[in-house]
Amino acid sequence: MVCRMFRIEAEVDKARRDLLRSRLLETNTAASPVLAALRGTPAEREVPLHVWALDVTGELAGGLVGHTWTTWLHVTYLWVDERHRGSGLGSRLLAEAERIAHRDRGCRSARLETWDFQAPGFYRKQGYEVVCVIPDYPPGITEYTLTKRLG
Repeated sequence: MVCRMFRIEAEVDKARRDLLRSRLLETNTAASPVLAALRGTPAEREVPLHVWALDVTGELAGGLVGHTWTTWLHVTYLWVDERHRGSGLGSRLLAEAERIAHRDRGCRSARLETWDFQAPGFYRKQGYEVVCVIPDYPPGITEYTLTKRLG
């Protein structure tokens, strides 16, 4: 017999979020031999990867924030100060993150998201390919997901 009486709540609850994440991980692991094989291995954890560029005064000129997981580099943020754009600094930051991910962490691929007004052309020049386009996310903006094989 199925009970159809539920109380639905909409509130931020970190304890429930953590419980939900744990239960989803258990469910996914039970359903996927690939995820089950990762359990208990170093590849199971997301490992932060940050690369920073400082100018001669020690100020932040640019940086990349991401993480590696299994055999993937995920680039979350890449930013270069306006004064240094066009100097190749963004390419250097991305290349260094890819090098660390590939050589030191065994990553074979990279992924990232960017908006149409940000840098899809820049990433294509770095060898990334568009694998997903989401128009109007948010309204009036197009989001791109790009990937690249490393090595």
